[in-house]
Amino acid sequence: MTSMFKQAGTVLQAMRLPFLLLTLAMMLLVSAIATYEGFEWSLPLFFLICVAALAAHLSVNLLNEFEDFESGLDFQTDKTPFSGGSGGLPANPAVAESVAAAGYFFLGMVISLGGFFVYLRDWSILPLGLLGVVLIVTYTSHITRYPWLCLIAPGLAFGPFMVVGGFMVLTGEFSWLAFWVSWIPFLLVNNLLLLNQFPDEAADRRLGRFNIIMRLGREGGLRVFKSFLVLSYLALAYLIIDGWLPYQAAFGFLSLLLVVPLWQKLRTPAPDLIQLMPALGINVAVVLTMPVLIAVGLYQGLS
Repeated sequence: MTSMFKQAGTVLQAMRLPFLLLTLAMMLLVSAIATYEGFEWSLPLFFLICVAALAAHLSVNLLNEFEDFESGLDFQTDKTPFSGGSGGLPANPAVAESVAAAGYFFLGMVISLGGFFVYLRDWSILPLGLLGVVLIVTYTSHITRYPWLCLIAPGLAFGPFMVVGGFMVLTGEFSWLAFWVSWIPFLLVNNLLLLNQFPDEAADRRLGRFNIIMRLGREGGLRVFKSFLVLSYLALAYLIIDGWLPYQAAFGFLSLLLVVPLWQKLRTPAPDLIQLMPALGINVAVVLTMPVLIAVGLYQGLS
């Protein structure tokens, strides 16, 4: 009985459940855009979309944990609350196959629900769904070896794929507003994974990975990070000024209160792990709060 509880605990640890807040933030954004554009959407259907999105996130987390354990990467990284893996499998290696099985179980859920969504709507949502499945399966083993693809894959998954795809399933229609807004989380989530790669740089090199930090160096990686951060706020400003979003969406700029200390933490060209630790946490807060604040603004724009 103790062994069974220990196995279940390790699988739960490998799920990285706190990270699922990112998916929930994207789902809130989807519902806010649909409501702002005047669609009457189904709450049960929205629940199923959330389940599919969470299953996709869980699948990629679990498969990433399993593959990083199998490759030996998890034994070489400096663990932080935001990078380096959960540490569950190195502590309990016998549970590895269970973690992989759980990852494929959630992938099966994604495919099954995706099939239902195609049946419910039409074939137009199939390309995004297929690309999402390919990204889940290939991210750790293949995408991490191509710097520019590794840089943008996370943002594509949580931005255009999740926001636009979720909107299309929820409403049955394509929305240019959802499309343009989705590029804000695209930029933010790219930055989330990019900054998290700094503590793992040495271990990633030894395992043959080749991300943007290795391609451009640490200074170049920070320049990309800061460029994406600035572009996310410029995109929000443009969408408000051009009339795509109501002025209430400017609530998103409140997250700049977090960006100021984040920017200060990253002033040095090659921050070490001690400098990075607070920056990693603040960056997570920025990535979560900006889309949520935009969603709140959209709901406020209806009143």
